[in-house]
Amino acid sequence: MKIRQILNNNVALVTKGSNEMVVYSKGISFRKKAGQSINKDEIEKIYVLDSHDKLEHFSFLLAHTDAEYLNIVNDTISFGETLLNQKANDYLYLTLLDHIDFALKRGQKGQFIHSPLAWEVKKFYPEHFKIGLYALQQMREQFHVTFPDDEAVSIALHFVNLQSSKSHLKETIKAMQTLKDILSMIQYHYHICLDENSLDYLRLVTHLRFFIERLLTGRVYEDHDEELNKQVKMLYPKTYECILKIRVYVRENFQIELSMDEETYLILHIHRVTNRAGSKGGNHEI
Repeated sequence: MKIRQILNNNVALVTKGSNEMVVYSKGISFRKKAGQSINKDEIEKIYVLDSHDKLEHFSFLLAHTDAEYLNIVNDTISFGETLLNQKANDYLYLTLLDHIDFALKRGQKGQFIHSPLAWEVKKFYPEHFKIGLYALQQMREQFHVTFPDDEAVSIALHFVNLQSSKSHLKETIKAMQTLKDILSMIQYHYHICLDENSLDYLRLVTHLRFFIERLLTGRVYEDHDEELNKQVKMLYPKTYECILKIRVYVRENFQIELSMDEETYLILHIHRVTNRAGSKGGNHEI
């Protein structure tokens, strides 16, 4: 491999035939110049990105950020790969380095962000959240900046889809927001706070997550059990009123009409969790 550009003492942009890549190892570029060779056994990590633009962006970041930033990225991704038992793609190194670079610049000025997805990530992606906390610990120890947990949420989202595209990550964020919205609508409709530790709540959330996944993919569940639908609407009118609100929300946000069977199973799940929660506080189905 021939050195095309020295980015810092630990990182160089190299060429191998017609391919370009970034290589990392402590002191690998010390006393070396562009045009000289680097042996494979000198290299600790090779980063291969799928486009020249990404490679240029990564190279620019490496050349203009503190060398310790990449160490934090490497350590965090290594921790994440072990915890999730998944291999990260090299694009994650670019996006996480970009994030940590910007976060530390903000943090050193006392500028911290609030994540609207904090509850969802902590609840449904606890292992990913641990990775975010690990990264914050590294930043605190090396740069003495103490971030709020919301920053760990933002870092965790980079790991939610280790080998997925940006569009998939956007879908994940939309799914979490939709889940939050529907749960809020249910609680507001019944004027109750659902017990997040109850089995009924966990069943409802599981059903909603699969329901939302179907909405995102444009698929709906249909079995055409008209008789059951009529029965549950008659038995649980208050729940059906709640479903009508969810129906409007789904139509406006996904341009999809609830099928009869999606409606039926939502009524059953929501009735079960709200009826038991309401019985503790005197709020019964009417």
